[in-house]
Amino acid sequence: MGPPPPAIVAFGARDRSRALLRKAFPRRRSTLTLTTSPAATLEALQGRFTDAVIVDLGAPGEQGKEVAALSREFPSIPFFALGPLRATELPQVAQGCAAGEFADLLVEGMEDALQRDLIAPHAVTTRFARAMAPAAEAIGLTTPLQQQVWALIVGQGGRAVRTEELATAVGLTREHLSRRFSAGGAPNLKRVIDLARLLAAADFAKNPGFDLPDVARVLGFASPTHLSTTCERLVGVRGASLARLRAEDLMRRFQGAGARSRG
Repeated sequence: MGPPPPAIVAFGARDRSRALLRKAFPRRRSTLTLTTSPAATLEALQGRFTDAVIVDLGAPGEQGKEVAALSREFPSIPFFALGPLRATELPQVAQGCAAGEFADLLVEGMEDALQRDLIAPHAVTTRFARAMAPAAEAIGLTTPLQQQVWALIVGQGGRAVRTEELATAVGLTREHLSRRFSAGGAPNLKRVIDLARLLAAADFAKNPGFDLPDVARVLGFASPTHLSTTCERLVGVRGASLARLRAEDLMRRFQGAGARSRG
């Protein structure tokens, strides 16, 4: 059970840029959603989990700059500029870069593997897994098995993960994993999975471009109500409060609420 393929939303108003993007991010390596307008890009960001956004700044008109400006509405999602090599278009690319906040610049003609390698360390899933890895001990996960399972959970970036998948990944039955995971007073596995999802939800909720229904949708909760009830059950606050809580706050509340309680 490895991390999911990166989910890329790419704005490409030109035929050339769309062809290059399809070649660099094929289905076997990523999930690519191509958009051709700022409105469609916003709809994609609010409708599905996104690891990174690529913006074609070689597009004519103001559309590239409008999409670039969305980076300020979604600071948790890295934006990458895609620019042509032609000198005559460099001023347009520079204006587009000034319109947004970009993690890096991808240049047309760059090797496909290099483009993927530039994006990978910045992807939402990668950054979440890296940031949450040290949190295992903070919530009472100290054994090698517990920490291995925690790494698998946060490696999904906050997406839903099933106990059966985790059990298969560590070579145990579901029942055996659940028993061993909770040994020694550790929190039970289901609650730990839900905590990881809330940690991701809290991060997304801080983005001006997301409201609570958007956060629930992109992280695969059944509804905003499901997200809110999960939040109240695990950490004792309403879902609307997620935007103001840090990861440390959520983990402290999780521990204080009694990590072994049912649910």
